[in-house]
Amino acid sequence: MNTAAPTFPPISTRPGVGFAWAARDTLAMVWRNLTVIRRVPQLLVFAIVQPLIFVFMFRYVFGGAIPSGASGLPYVDYLMPGIFVQTVTFGAINTAVGLAEDKNNGLLERLKSLPMSRSAVLGGRVLADSTRNVLVVVLMVLVGFLVGFHTHTSVLKVIAGIGLMVLFGFAVCWIFAVIGLSVANGEAAQAAAFPLIAPLTFASNAFVPTATMPGWLQWWAERQPLSVTVGGVRALMLGNQSMDYVWGSIAWSLGITVVLAPLAVRRFRNS
Repeated sequence: MNTAAPTFPPISTRPGVGFAWAARDTLAMVWRNLTVIRRVPQLLVFAIVQPLIFVFMFRYVFGGAIPSGASGLPYVDYLMPGIFVQTVTFGAINTAVGLAEDKNNGLLERLKSLPMSRSAVLGGRVLADSTRNVLVVVLMVLVGFLVGFHTHTSVLKVIAGIGLMVLFGFAVCWIFAVIGLSVANGEAAQAAAFPLIAPLTFASNAFVPTATMPGWLQWWAERQPLSVTVGGVRALMLGNQSMDYVWGSIAWSLGITVVLAPLAVRRFRNS
């Protein structure tokens, strides 16, 4: 039996400058994080189980009591884009937990001692989690079709909708990267994530129209980034929303990344 350890793309052995140096180190970290998922497949299984529970709960338990979402569409068509975006948002918590555990185990200190790009550690984690999000979202789209979800636009727009979700998940990962670097361990990271996840997910248009909410809550629910992204996905997959939501989601994602990515790198350097 071959018991050789898996090989990883090498991290730079000497300092360098420029994009190529940082990209090489980032790809090494992406490979390392994806290998962890391959060796512990339960991580992927549980990433799918939670959104499946939400699908069956809202589709078959609450679905009959909730009116059609918009433009006379069946509730399942209104629901599934919200579930998709919720899935990538919840998936970003893995970034916080993974970084917190690496910090608690001393791995981050070891990586900081190596002559490698500081941004590669965080970039590798975020890109690996985003890659995992692509697989999870594609699986959830297939689940949506199985429970009666129908798209009303072209295949290209559906693919663009998936890309929009992955971009948003990439941005949210940077928020949780800051959280993961600011707490002591994975349990603390999960606890710190909930106060942020709850208002983003449930005070949104993911499950019900914002028109059913009190006026003071509508203002937040219609403008917060998750709602804007859900609106963008519905515009691309269902065609019942303005394309302004797509551009709004892109703006939110880029803005979050531009602000939080440098903050996360600074936090890593100072931790």
